[in-house]
Amino acid sequence: MPRLPADRGPALVRMFRPLLLLAGVAFIAYLVYEVGPATVWDSVRTLSWRLLLVLCFPYTLTTTLDTLAWRCAFRGRGLPFWTLWGARLAGEAVNATTPTASVGGEPVKAYLMRPWASLQDGLASVIVDKTTIVVGQGLFLVLGLLVATTRMPVSNPVMTAMLVLLAVETAAVGGFVFVQLQGAAGRGGRLLGRFGMGPGERGQERLDGLDRALAIFYRHHRRRLLAGILLHFMAWTVGSLEIYLVLSFLGLPVSLPTAVAIEAFGTAIKFASFMIPASLGALEGGNVAIFAAFGLGGVAGLSYTLIRRLREAAWIGLGLAAMALLSARPAPGVERSET
Repeated sequence: MPRLPADRGPALVRMFRPLLLLAGVAFIAYLVYEVGPATVWDSVRTLSWRLLLVLCFPYTLTTTLDTLAWRCAFRGRGLPFWTLWGARLAGEAVNATTPTASVGGEPVKAYLMRPWASLQDGLASVIVDKTTIVVGQGLFLVLGLLVATTRMPVSNPVMTAMLVLLAVETAAVGGFVFVQLQGAAGRGGRLLGRFGMGPGERGQERLDGLDRALAIFYRHHRRRLLAGILLHFMAWTVGSLEIYLVLSFLGLPVSLPTAVAIEAFGTAIKFASFMIPASLGALEGGNVAIFAAFGLGGVAGLSYTLIRRLREAAWIGLGLAAMALLSARPAPGVERSET
C-alpha cells in the first residue's frame, strides 16, 4: 500500500489554519456587506472620543486580573508584576496573530519570564493558568446562562447551543486536568523515543520535571489554584463592561446582567472556535445571532464586534511592543536551574 510523504500531514495542518483565517475574514466581509458598510461606520463614528475609553478601560482591568491569576500559578514568589503583565500581553498578541490554536503564545510567556523563573516552572505556570482560564470561563458561562433564563426560553436555539458548549467545556477541562496528572509530557516523550523521535536524555528530564511540577502544584497549592480560577472569573465578568459601555454610547441602553449574559455567550463562541486566529468570522457571526436573541438586533452585534476588533488590534500592538522590550532588556540575573 503506497504511503504518503512523511511531511504531508504537517503540511496539511499548516495550510488548514490559514484557510480558516481567510474564511473568517471573508465571512466578516460578507456580514459587513449584508448590514451595510455605512451602517457599521456610523456606529464607529458615533463613539467619537469615547472610543478611547473603550480601548483603554475595561481591558486594562481584565488584563490586570488575568495577570494576578497567572501569578498564582507560579510556585515561587518575588515575580515582578509589570513584567508578568507585559509577558502576558506579548503571549496573547502571539495567540491572536498566529494560526496556533490559541496556544502558540503560551511558550512565549514562559520564555520571557526566564530571568525570574526556570523555563520548566514557566511552562508549568502557563499550563496551569490556561486550565484556570477555561474553568473560570465555564463558571462565567454558567452565570450567563442563569441570567439568560430570565430573558429568553431555554428552548431558544442560542440557549441550546450554549448548554451544549458548556457540556463540551466541562468534559474538555476535566480531560485536560486528568491528562496533566497522568504525566502526559514525559509519557509523550518516551513514546516518541520508541519511534526514534525522542527529545533526548536532557529533554526527557525536562519533560518529566514538567510533569512533577504540575503534579506538585495541583496537589499542594490548591488555594493558589482556586485563587487563579476566581481571578479569571472576575476578569471574564469585568469584560462585560465593554458591551455595556459600547451599547450605551451607541444609544442602545442595556442592563448589566444582559451584558454579562451576552459576553458569556460570546466567550463560549471563542472557546468553540479556538482553532481560528482571534476567532475571526466566528465571533462576528455568533454575536449577530446572540444580540438578535436578546432583542438587540444583529446590526448591533456586528457593530459591537467590529469595535471590539479595534480594541484587540490596539492591544496586539502593545503586546508586540512589550515582547520586543522584554526580549531586548538585559536579564537581572542568571536563569534559575531547572529541577
